[in-house]
Amino acid sequence: MSFLKAEWRKLAIANYEVDSALLEDYLPYGTELDLWNSKCYVSLVGFMFLNTKLHNLKIPFHVNFEEVNLRFYVKRLEHGAWKRGVVFIKEIVPRPALTFVANTVYKEHYETLPMKHSWSETANERLVEYSWKKADKWQTFRVRASKQASKIQPGSETEFITEHYWGYAKVGAAKTNEYEVTHPRWDAYDVIDYEIEVDFGEVYGPPFSFLNTASPVSVMLAEGSEITVENKKTIIGTIPA
Repeated sequence: MSFLKAEWRKLAIANYEVDSALLEDYLPYGTELDLWNSKCYVSLVGFMFLNTKLHNLKIPFHVNFEEVNLRFYVKRLEHGAWKRGVVFIKEIVPRPALTFVANTVYKEHYETLPMKHSWSETANERLVEYSWKKADKWQTFRVRASKQASKIQPGSETEFITEHYWGYAKVGAAKTNEYEVTHPRWDAYDVIDYEIEVDFGEVYGPPFSFLNTASPVSVMLAEGSEITVENKKTIIGTIPA
């Protein structure tokens, strides 16, 4: 039985190119950075969890909720094949029980904050907005996009960003939690415009404050789908003497 089943919908994604040295301390044992055309990305991602079930049970007040995270991309070689995954700097959700489970079971880096979202449509466009309150200030990620979605093209940057099916969490110098995320290939909307009003240093820590004045390399809006999060596996290695 899957650990979690849900839908991830309307994923707003802003991708920033960063120096790979920034992520060295966050890199889990057994993984290495996964680059796009020799570029190292971190992504700000906002989306909705819908119809969420934990061990196939709906938990009251924890079925539909927002999430915003900052993540980067890694890969792990196993039995001659690469597993492509993500590592989260921090994941923000509005319910403390979610934070407790994720941080306890998966050793992730969740934080509970007030959150809200807005989805709206006109005849030709859609507006998707995610907001969260940190230090008494609302942070906002807003995307304006086409109304109709289209297939994500093979070999595209959007495929690279959305086609990572493993999660990795650093537990120790030689210990990593690994879990699989399953979902079909997604469709995406053409982004027309965006606004990012985020104090990255306040939300994600001083090492990321430079993103306050950086422009994303790309901004995407994916429709999402039903997903599962499978039970974790722990990878244990040895630390060289």
